[in-house]
Amino acid sequence: MTKVLSVGGSIIVPEKPDTEFLTAFVKMCTAWLDEDKSRRLILVAGGGAPARVYQNAYKDVAAGTGLAAQNDAADWIGIMATRINAQLVKASFGDYCKNDVVYNPTLDDLKFDGQVLVAAGWKPGFSTDTDAVYLGEKFDAKTIVNLSNIEKVYTDDPRKNPDAKPLDTISWTDFRKMVGDEWTPGKNCPFDPIASKKASELGMKVICAGGKNIPNIKAILEDKEYIGTTIG
Repeated sequence: MTKVLSVGGSIIVPEKPDTEFLTAFVKMCTAWLDEDKSRRLILVAGGGAPARVYQNAYKDVAAGTGLAAQNDAADWIGIMATRINAQLVKASFGDYCKNDVVYNPTLDDLKFDGQVLVAAGWKPGFSTDTDAVYLGEKFDAKTIVNLSNIEKVYTDDPRKNPDAKPLDTISWTDFRKMVGDEWTPGKNCPFDPIASKKASELGMKVICAGGKNIPNIKAILEDKEYIGTTIG
């Protein structure tokens, strides 16, 4: 049984690496894996503060020099941030993760020898959410769990609209109307538009949940009642 967790960079590195969270997260995951050796986890690391800081620096330099900032260049900066975060996550899982960090989720010869596989950003045009969907497809995982700094998907951005309501469930059709069809580097949405399109085409379910709530993540892994939004 393989489960995919897309772990938002804001959870791993909100400003600096959150060692307290990582310690609790690794302990919970390894305990879950130890209960049944057929269980496997794919963890896809997002960019977090390093991506944001370096992308903003690039935009500032571009503005100061008069050379227009390029989306692909900004994306590559974000991708490199996901890769250092992924190396930290891989190292934290020790011998549970036997393979190198996955950069290209579409390779035919991807190996998954341990109980944990860690992945990072691949190429410009989408976020690590899309990598998570590709890996879910490759390793036959029907559900992607998207862990971020929000507990549920809202009808609108709650920071801008006080009337925004949290949702327990939403269809792919309605969700894709909310997030649109285009990706821009650093775009802040519950699940990226490119990933949403592919996941809906594959008939996958996506669960959006708060990344810092360790007992809730455990409940999701154990198919128990949880706090979050189910898209499908």
